[in-house]
Amino acid sequence: MKGFFKIFAGALAVLVFLIIMGVNQSADASPAEGKSVFTAKNCGGCHLTAGPNTDKTFEDKLKRKGPDLWFAGSKFKLDWLESWLQNPKPIRPMEYNSIEKKNAGNHAKLSATEAHQVAEYLNSLISKDVAEKVIEDGKPNIQGKIAFEKKQGCYGCHSVTKAGKVVGGLTGPSFVDAGKRLRGDWIYAYLKDPKALIPVKRMPTYVGVLNDNDMKAVAQHITTFK
Repeated sequence: MKGFFKIFAGALAVLVFLIIMGVNQSADASPAEGKSVFTAKNCGGCHLTAGPNTDKTFEDKLKRKGPDLWFAGSKFKLDWLESWLQNPKPIRPMEYNSIEKKNAGNHAKLSATEAHQVAEYLNSLISKDVAEKVIEDGKPNIQGKIAFEKKQGCYGCHSVTKAGKVVGGLTGPSFVDAGKRLRGDWIYAYLKDPKALIPVKRMPTYVGVLNDNDMKAVAQHITTFK
């Protein structure tokens, strides 16, 4: 009986060691590993990762099959990226670059390991045009709420949750869970200097319409959407 327990204890120790090693290997995924997966899956066929974007016209933009990712680390939260890549659900109600075709929701799925690796790679893609620690994510901002809902009516294009119901437009990306997805610093940088990040776009330019404080407030307000 003692021999059995020794064998069992030894096997258990080996199993625990292997589990720990597997966790550590996953946790230590490098951007290079993620880039390899990204390339192997041909993700670059739809997404630009070497910025900045040089589009000049809408004709240029319409050639693109998916949104730019060259600033993904500045734009998206790492935990959200890893989760979404495993179970991608439409962020845009309509197909990319369309205001008529519904998004089919057929984005490729990655395994947990692949998603972790690719998320680390995308998180390494940073834009110099996005300053860090400007916006306090998740903190309510009444000035931003007023600007978002009253001054500009942003949910004319973006869907949001109000009183437990999803309301708003369909032509822009959904903001239903924007606080989980987006970094406030990126939202502010985009409002402040949109052409530095997305030179050709449908969204109105708010430079000269909203002052700098309003832009910061709107960015902070959007990060409360969860």
